[in-house]
Amino acid sequence: MPLFKRWEAEGGIFGIWKLTEEAEELRCSLSEDAYYDEELADLKSPSRKLEYLGVRVLLKTLCGRELRISHYESGKPYLLTGDYQITISHTKGYVAVGIHPTLNIGIDIEKYGEKVKKVVSRFVRNDEIPNRDTCSERVLVCQYLLHWSAKETLFKLLNTTGVDFLQHLHIYPFDLLCHGFCEAEEYRTGANKRFRILYMVYEDFVCTWAVDNIKRG
Repeated sequence: MPLFKRWEAEGGIFGIWKLTEEAEELRCSLSEDAYYDEELADLKSPSRKLEYLGVRVLLKTLCGRELRISHYESGKPYLLTGDYQITISHTKGYVAVGIHPTLNIGIDIEKYGEKVKKVVSRFVRNDEIPNRDTCSERVLVCQYLLHWSAKETLFKLLNTTGVDFLQHLHIYPFDLLCHGFCEAEEYRTGANKRFRILYMVYEDFVCTWAVDNIKRG
C-alpha cells in the first residue's frame, strides 16, 4: 500500500497517499457496502473515481476503520459519525487527508507544474514575495504553488463564502525550506485572524496544512 506519509500535529492526524493502484485494487481495500458503488456510479471521470477511492482508503488507514464521508452544500466534507473534523485534498497522483477529534483543520496538496505562473496575479500580492526577482525558476514556482496551497488551506479553515485570495488572504514573506511554516492573516471575517500554516516541498508536489488552534488575534 503506497502510504506516502503519515504525521501528527496539534492533536490531528494527517496523511498523503500516492495513487499507484488501479481503481479495482483500491475498491477491494474497502468493505462491500453498496453506498461506495452508488457514489462511484455518479462519478464519470476515471481520475475522480480513483481520487474518491484513494481518499477513503487513506482515511481508513489513518483511523483504523471505515468512516463514511458526506458533504455540506458548500462542498466542505464531514463524517456522518461525527468522530472527527475532516479535511481533504487531491492533485494528480496523490490524495491528502487530515482528521482532528475537535478542531477545524485544513490541508491542500498541489502537483508541481509551471502553469501556475500564468495565473499568479490572481492570488499573489506584490508584498508576499518581495524577492521574486532574485529567485531561481524552481524556487519561484515552488513559492507560487505554496502561496496557492496555503491560501487554499486558509480558505478551508475559514469555511466562509466570498473569499478573494488577493484581497482577503495574506501570506507573510518566508524563506523556502523543504519543511517549514508561514504566517498568514485573513481579512474576510473582520477579525483579522492570524494562522501558522505548515508546509512541505517534495520533487513533484507541495503540501500545506494547519489546525485552527494555532491562530493569533
